[in-house]
Amino acid sequence: MALGGDAPRRAAIVGTGLIGASIGLALRERGWQVVGTDQDESVAAEALSRRALDAVGPPTGADIVFVATPVGAAAAEARKALDAGAGLVTDVGSVKAPIVGAVDDRRFVGGHPMAGSEQEGVAGARANLFANAVWVLTPTEETDDGALVQIRSVVASLGADVVSLAPERHDALVAVVSHVPHLTAATLMAMADERSEEHRAMLRLAAGGFRDMTRIASGNPGIWPDICQENAEAICSVLDRFIDALGEVRSLVSSGDRGGLLALLEQARAARLHLPSGLDRDVTLAEVRVRVFDRPGELARITSLTTDVGANIYDLEIAHSVEGGEGVAILVVNEEMADSLAEALGRQGYNPTVGVLS
Repeated sequence: MALGGDAPRRAAIVGTGLIGASIGLALRERGWQVVGTDQDESVAAEALSRRALDAVGPPTGADIVFVATPVGAAAAEARKALDAGAGLVTDVGSVKAPIVGAVDDRRFVGGHPMAGSEQEGVAGARANLFANAVWVLTPTEETDDGALVQIRSVVASLGADVVSLAPERHDALVAVVSHVPHLTAATLMAMADERSEEHRAMLRLAAGGFRDMTRIASGNPGIWPDICQENAEAICSVLDRFIDALGEVRSLVSSGDRGGLLALLEQARAARLHLPSGLDRDVTLAEVRVRVFDRPGELARITSLTTDVGANIYDLEIAHSVEGGEGVAILVVNEEMADSLAEALGRQGYNPTVGVLS
């Protein structure tokens, strides 16, 4: 289904905590009518009072539904929304493969906004939470291309930097950049707390570096047992590598290997300085046109490849041939990466064309 037209667009939020309420605030700012529900009725009532919702109610007949429940409940809620007639459904869970695998409907696209707040729940919600934040979508070969285009358009309208990844790849990557860092911060904080019983001065010495490194340990602990259960294999794999890496650092320190330690620290510093800082909106854009066949998974493959080469997608649409059977995917990307994307697409058997937008 196409979103837009003269009628107000209708969205529904299932789970109106921090992320759900922030989505509601952002959508309402952009003219959407938003209804929402939460397992805790008082949370939904608070979201309504803070104007994250127009009304409390089920997602029946919504153009798009955002499932913002804990990971363990997301698949069941997504199926309920689809059964209730939602046009499109996505979720916000930080583990994707189990959810995507459990929702067998082409109108569903898994999602993960990598954003948060120092405040928990509705109190921390704000309309600009997703501005320049990475929002991952995880389409599969079964995903409807039109559903992907429309969900991506809605998410991008919230100011997010939208990238596409296969569900399993997403889970492996977030284990490195999100899940294990959180467990590491929690472990360090717990260790310092235990030592503080014998050395009361310790936590008073916890200056900027320690506070910065352990800041994420202050996040809502209730969501983490589900995350660790659903992504246990990837998390344990990264923990094993991390434990080995710490052992290597210990060897450098215990052996007095100044050169080896300095090389490690310089490598880490350089990598940290080159972390991307968000989506640059002030860039020259190029249009990459890719002729694709009308078969499942085409757009998922193309957008995932775009992520692989590091090209930001600023706009995306599909122009279908009047003869049917095939169409053209039109990707607006940063000019400096357009040729690299075209080359990568060519290696996959596509025949793209590139044009700089004035």
